[in-house]
Amino acid sequence: MARMPSAERRRQLTEAAIRAMARDGVAKTTTRSIAAEAGVSLSVFHYCFDSKQALVEAVITTLTDHSVTVVKEALRPRDTLEGTVAAGFRAYWEHVRAHPEAHMLTYELTQYALREPGFEHLARRQYELYGEAYAVLIEQLRSDMELRLGVPVSVLARYLAAMTDGLTLNYLVLGDAAAWNDILDTVTAHIAGLVQDEGP
Repeated sequence: MARMPSAERRRQLTEAAIRAMARDGVAKTTTRSIAAEAGVSLSVFHYCFDSKQALVEAVITTLTDHSVTVVKEALRPRDTLEGTVAAGFRAYWEHVRAHPEAHMLTYELTQYALREPGFEHLARRQYELYGEAYAVLIEQLRSDMELRLGVPVSVLARYLAAMTDGLTLNYLVLGDAAAWNDILDTVTAHIAGLVQDEGP
């Protein structure tokens, strides 16, 4: 087996864990199955992760990064604020539709962490990451477009995290992709209104 830097090996194992957990469920995924998915020995897994908590945290962080990267790449200033916001939402939504199993896994990880003694802080960290990611995106957009916000960044970030969390779960349960065009248009108009405060 070719030697690989430890950070890269951790990324490889984290991605393997995501695939295994999305396929088999969090509770049924073992360190052995993750090592097999990654094509490494069990000793390599234990060298990279000293606990299941560390692995779950890496999975949560990586799943969040996947979604944020997609939105960040799409969130370039357009002709209008609504057009810019819409591009970010639609990029996220296409990611949900293309990778429903990964987004379903995020909810399973939350429930697993809340129910597993000693893992509760990981559920809190998961939702803190959502808020932090939205705050970064909002600050980026505010800087690029010289916007004034109608509400504090922290409030808007947490609101966006809660809204997209609910919308995503709703879609995973109900499906009906065609209905989401109108829903996204409504959400986009609402969010654009919150950041179009002209100020004094």
